[in-house]
Amino acid sequence: MSEERPISVRIMDIEYRVACSPEDELDLRAAAEQLNATMQDIRDTGKVLGTERVAVMAALNTSYELFKAQRQQTDLDVAMRNRAKQMLGQLDKALKSFELDND
Repeated sequence: MSEERPISVRIMDIEYRVACSPEDELDLRAAAEQLNATMQDIRDTGKVLGTERVAVMAALNTSYELFKAQRQQTDLDVAMRNRAKQMLGQLDKALKSFELDND
């Protein structure tokens, strides 16, 4: 694993220095750009005043999106496990039928 080094990202016209490994830099920069866009969108609605409140709303929106994605992934995992069990059951039946036919 590479050693972390400081990089600069700009969010809401403020520069932040963040420690980051070289292999994670592109993803971190993309995340900072997404956060910046989200915060600007929230600020531009005019409904939320103050950078701190805008940041909290952006964090809440991001957390909510992550929560939904994790729940969807869990639901998908359960569905895939159930389908795999069903397919294994069908395969077992087919193999037993094949064995009975060949005896």
